[in-house]
Amino acid sequence: MELADVDRSVVVVIDLQGKLVEMVYRPELVLAATRRLLRLAELFRVPVVVTEQYPRGLGPTHPEILADFEGLTVPRRRIDKTAFGCCGDPGFEAALAELRPGLPRGRRQLVVVGIEAHVCVMQTVLEALRWGEEVHLCWEGVSGRGAEHRQWALERMRQAGAVVSNLESVAFEWARHKDHAAFKSLSAILKEGQLGGESGS
Repeated sequence: MELADVDRSVVVVIDLQGKLVEMVYRPELVLAATRRLLRLAELFRVPVVVTEQYPRGLGPTHPEILADFEGLTVPRRRIDKTAFGCCGDPGFEAALAELRPGLPRGRRQLVVVGIEAHVCVMQTVLEALRWGEEVHLCWEGVSGRGAEHRQWALERMRQAGAVVSNLESVAFEWARHKDHAAFKSLSAILKEGQLGGESGS
């Protein structure tokens, strides 16, 4: 598994919808992490996909996340789905192909946040790995209803070949060097409050 590559990455935000967000373990951390990731994607010009599981029944994406998403100037796609795993919806592969037109399946890196860890996130990640994609999970932005569901889903995805990473690692890997033009802005985003307090495992 390689470092996160700014030229191959796509940020994937999975099903951060309505009241579901408030029911997961550490919802404030998930929302704050996702909002920072979207700002980093904008800073580094990384495209973004937001998915919604059956929004007619579960509601739309959380308003703060949706506002940030709609404010992006990078290429972006919003997908309604009924399959739990994003890869089970043909619109997802089409979106990835549109957002990274020079990269065939198996050459892209998916930087993933979302809920729920043990259902939609895990099915997406396992199927994406089967496609040959690389997956970097930002643990701060991944959760589910209960710490155990989250913990063991992250562990299963790690065992399957996903990288359990974090916002800072992804950002610094996208930059690679302190002389990167975006480095000062990157540092400012990461310094706006501490998200952590726990490891990714």
